Amino acid sequence: MDAPITAHSFLNFLAYAGIGIGVLVLAALALVLITPHRELSLIREGNSAAATAFAGTLIGLALPLHSAISNSVSLIDAAIWGAVSVVVQAVAFLLARLVAPKLSQQITLNQTAAGIFSAGVSVSVGLINAAAMTP
Repeated sequence: MDAPITAHSFLNFLAYAGIGIGVLVLAALALVLITPHRELSLIREGNSAAATAFAGTLIGLALPLHSAISNSVSLIDAAIWGAVSVVVQAVAFLLARLVAPKLSQQITLNQTAAGIFSAGVSVSVGLINAAAMTP
């Protein structure tokens, strides 16, 4: 009988999880740097609009990373497609700022609607991004 988990499969899990979490953390940091407001400080202060927007950012980044890992043929392939998804998410964020130029200010002022809109953009683009990553 085959073992459900082998040392090889467990090492693959660790490698792909490491790539996924690493890209997610780096991408989140990159997006934090391009936002005019300081999400993490606002979240620490209890700003629910910032928390909602940032949660949407994380989900929007994780969705295509899931697809990149699921459809990749190697760790490098997963990392490259993960990086591509980060660029797409950053462009979506910048476009959302064009559509709603006061978005950052509204999030800073804890206007929940702005946080929900920002999260919605991130998750929507993340879903499309993930669906586009087909083998």
